[in-house]
Amino acid sequence: MAAGESITMYGVLVGKVQYDVKAGSRLSTENLKHASERYAYRGAEYTWNAPDVSAFANRTFNGYHRSNGEVGTANYWLFIPTVFCENRNLDVIKEALHNTLGYAVTDKYRAYAQALAAAIEQNEDLSNVAFSASAIPASKRVFENVDGIKFLNHQGGCGGTREDSVVLQNLLAAYADHPNVGGITILSLGCQHLQLPDMIDSIKKRNPGFDKPIVTMEQQAGGLETDFIAQAIQKTFTGLVEINKCKRAPAPLSKLSIGVKCGGSDGFSGISANPAVGYTADLVVALGGKILLAEFPELCGVEQELIDRTADEAKAKKFIHLMDTYAAQAEAVGSGFHMNPSPGNIKDGLITDAMKSAGAARKGGTAPVVDVLDYTEPATKQGLSLVCTPGNDVEATTGKAASGATLILFTTGLGTPTGNPVCPTIKLATNTKLAKRMADIIDINCGQVIDGEKNIEEMGIEILEYCIKAASGEVIPHAVRLNQDDFIPWKRGVSL
Repeated sequence: MAAGESITMYGVLVGKVQYDVKAGSRLSTENLKHASERYAYRGAEYTWNAPDVSAFANRTFNGYHRSNGEVGTANYWLFIPTVFCENRNLDVIKEALHNTLGYAVTDKYRAYAQALAAAIEQNEDLSNVAFSASAIPASKRVFENVDGIKFLNHQGGCGGTREDSVVLQNLLAAYADHPNVGGITILSLGCQHLQLPDMIDSIKKRNPGFDKPIVTMEQQAGGLETDFIAQAIQKTFTGLVEINKCKRAPAPLSKLSIGVKCGGSDGFSGISANPAVGYTADLVVALGGKILLAEFPELCGVEQELIDRTADEAKAKKFIHLMDTYAAQAEAVGSGFHMNPSPGNIKDGLITDAMKSAGAARKGGTAPVVDVLDYTEPATKQGLSLVCTPGNDVEATTGKAASGATLILFTTGLGTPTGNPVCPTIKLATNTKLAKRMADIIDINCGQVIDGEKNIEEMGIEILEYCIKAASGEVIPHAVRLNQDDFIPWKRGVSL
């Protein structure tokens, strides 16, 4: 490969300089083709001892049934901007709709700020103004069967490269087609790279039978800003009336699609929460559901184990190809997978990426790997799939939802509030101290394993029971309750 030459793999421009992270040499196209030869494929020899799921036989959850056979765990209306220029308009619409329709969660802080402002006017001591989280009654929702109105503010759609816009387009199309989304409003400026017709084409390509209510608005095709926003709100109300007709109905547990993620990991992650989630993953797979394991930088060091569990040799090669290409990108800019552990990880004992990976991979359980998905590719096979995303918490959860996760199990040892706009995110503490200290963001305490109160299997069963309730809307995870709607598109650059 000549200096300055660029190569494209899996539709992604890798870059002009490539390096083999393991060998420390420049990584050519030919080297990449044979990178998987460093690993021995033994997937055909792998046997899986599935857990006993008789206790869950004939169990169901109450979800939202879509016309393509998928079942959502929530019913959201989604606002999508094709370009960052529309972010301000989304913010205006969000303020209007959230407050009016009963989805706002900040009234208690607004009331506190008003009380502080009044104290300033009266020249009173601010320390005497008490904050009360329960002072404001919960707002009543106008649309009973609409779980929320979500907004995908982002910084893309124009500038950068055309490839960036294509990746973003595929991501936004995946969110529009998500089982938890009942309808969408797309706001376009008009002159940007990511054109509205291309956005619609991408949605139809992903799902030719797409039949959800859709509102499309282009600002430059109209006149005043006030008219543009007013029309977007009015047309969205019409769509909300339509999706409010959809009600929850029983669905088999085989319709669950669960992403597994860890963030703010600590020394307990690999011995409590992650293996407990792994047992839950095995239960879901045994029941015919889908499990999505991502964070490719945090699978560095456990590649051979995952290859040994991959039933299809072609999929195993795709996994290594994606890993090596990704690693080469990081090395080319002076970084590498070895730089993935954060200062918090290192302080708590996860001093190398291999150590972190050994614990992180346990979230995927022990089931065979049935598929390997590039970023935004949909999960179509029942079982465990590997999804190419960064390790970054929000970029990873963003990618899992794009591949179809309808719930995310997120383990944390140090504490993180991460959520997702369309995929309810369930937080699991690795230790009891964290569960008590940050009780308003933690849903499940896996510290019971460390405390000797439960074993891994018992904890895994408890997690699945919680998932069934969350999928049915019977319990609301804290990230959902707080509107923790984190969304960061990955531009396919270096992100660990």
